[in-house]
Amino acid sequence: MKLFPVLLLHIICFLSFRVTAQDSTVLLDNVVVTATQAAQLQKESGRNILSVKGTAFSALPVHSVDDLLRYLPGIELQQRGPQGSQSDITVRGGTFQQVLVIIDGVKLNDPLTGHFNMYIPVHPSEIDRVEILKGAASATWGSEAVGGVVNIITKTFSGKPFKNEYRTRILAGEYGLLNADSYFRWSGQKSQLSGGLLSNNAKGQALRGTRGFFHLHTANLSYSRLLTGNWRLNIRAAADFRKFNAQNYYTSFSSDTAREKVNSGWLQAGLQKKYPKGHLQLDAAYKKLRDQYWFRPAAAPNDNHTNFYTAQVYYTGAVSKQTGFTLGTQATRKEIKSNDRGNHALWHGALYGILRHQPGGSFYVNESLRLDFDESYGWVLVPQVNMAWSPSRLTLRAAAGRSFRDADFTERYNNYNKTLVTSGRIGNPALEAEHSWNAEAGADYYFSPRFRVSSSLFYRNHRNLIDWANTAYADMPRKDNLVPTGTYALARNTEKIRSSGFELDILYNENTGRHSRLLAMAGLTWLNSKNEDPVPSLYISSHARFLLNYSTALTLHAFTFSLTGVYKYRNEQKAAALNAVLTRSYAVLNAGAAYQFPGNKGKIFLQADNLFNKKYSDLLGSAMPGRWLSGGIEIAL
Repeated sequence: MKLFPVLLLHIICFLSFRVTAQDSTVLLDNVVVTATQAAQLQKESGRNILSVKGTAFSALPVHSVDDLLRYLPGIELQQRGPQGSQSDITVRGGTFQQVLVIIDGVKLNDPLTGHFNMYIPVHPSEIDRVEILKGAASATWGSEAVGGVVNIITKTFSGKPFKNEYRTRILAGEYGLLNADSYFRWSGQKSQLSGGLLSNNAKGQALRGTRGFFHLHTANLSYSRLLTGNWRLNIRAAADFRKFNAQNYYTSFSSDTAREKVNSGWLQAGLQKKYPKGHLQLDAAYKKLRDQYWFRPAAAPNDNHTNFYTAQVYYTGAVSKQTGFTLGTQATRKEIKSNDRGNHALWHGALYGILRHQPGGSFYVNESLRLDFDESYGWVLVPQVNMAWSPSRLTLRAAAGRSFRDADFTERYNNYNKTLVTSGRIGNPALEAEHSWNAEAGADYYFSPRFRVSSSLFYRNHRNLIDWANTAYADMPRKDNLVPTGTYALARNTEKIRSSGFELDILYNENTGRHSRLLAMAGLTWLNSKNEDPVPSLYISSHARFLLNYSTALTLHAFTFSLTGVYKYRNEQKAAALNAVLTRSYAVLNAGAAYQFPGNKGKIFLQADNLFNKKYSDLLGSAMPGRWLSGGIEIAL
């Protein structure tokens, strides 16, 4: 019942201030978005796209990128651990593998498992903005863009002018919490250079026979140079090192006292050539990852090494003021060497085209067609059409198309290479690719340039969805290394799932006076998923049926007061061996307060995560922390 005072506080914040100026942390009116792979106004895209500036990190009580996404309208984060340890992102009821993460136009999703997709290899201060495209976008971006797309645009790669800056921050709190980060940015006449270090550490709160410790470190360096002939070169190098308690992250066994170590490196380069009526983009990236997972301290770890190579070339141009297009090609290679999953490699390629035109007046149409080929599932043809009518403050939009997703290496080969497996999740090399048809209709209304309300109805008919389901030994397709008495969950294609829902987004961001500013966001999502398969699947049955998430930051002179929160209503689950329950509902509230030094030279701040000390889990068995108090100081030059 603590949810209702929070909602009342937000209503008071909404009604207590008058619109007088225009400052933007959330971008609303006349926003140019690139999540459709071309710069266009959001109202012309025919999609529900939320764009949030990177400055939201300093305005709200969050510790990592996934913390921020958790409180954006309509985004469900299923967190296994705090402060970036590990989170699964879901949009519109999909699984965590059905959301594509992109950084500066390049796919970031991990070939080993989608559990690592939120390990973003840039410092939060380097992020210019985050765009969330809700709904299918496979015709543009390919596999995994089923439920939505998270598009991260960084300052250095954007090519826009930014002021030189340096900032450093340290935060300490209960349970041995010690976080520190530094970031610098330098801009010259033709060059830009930025770099950052981020480190989150804690002994953690007590768990079953262990503690929820984490040590999470990210370092990155980015460089951009304007060359002759309107060419621009962008280069990034990043490294990410993580060690954390992983108890019951992947199992509901009482013997699980797991820990995990994930180290990765990221190299990315891009060349862009501007023409009078368009631009040519060439991108290449490489990701190297090593994942070590110990189920028990004395056990030998699962040791997985993966390589991911990707390259793409596309041209975006204009035929006239009313007509534009994008033509492109992509190629990727995935490799794994593992004592648990074996050694495997896959090639993938694609050709695609996008046509954007304005048939007349305020009517806009976007059509996409993509042809993919993969060594594991062959050819896939993916169409999509988006339409919008935007005569004034009101925008009506509709979209329909196909989406698809291939299995990752964990879903295909988990526990496949071991001599003996007595229980756990078993991969399935015979998995087929998922396919779905998607449709949505919605409306956006701008009460002012900085106050928008959006609503959408959506429907997805999913065939061959890949998920884990408890399976008897007798029904296992391969029994070579299994035992008849074992308890197993098999990766399998469920027969068919139909998902429908409604979402409502409220976005408000204004200077409310000469020395005051208010940022407020709230999202309501209702979902209903029907599975024709009598065997319930793990992640589809775990998503929220009703989701409310919200965030508010009020600045008065040098003081900022902020709130973030989430309420979920979902199916109840129980694990008798752990005496654990995934409750039917929970509500969590976080609060922060900060004082800005004169001249914007830094600030001091206090933060309370899980203010009301709620006991909860997003996934069965993965206990999230209770109340956690912290405070710190930031210096900016």
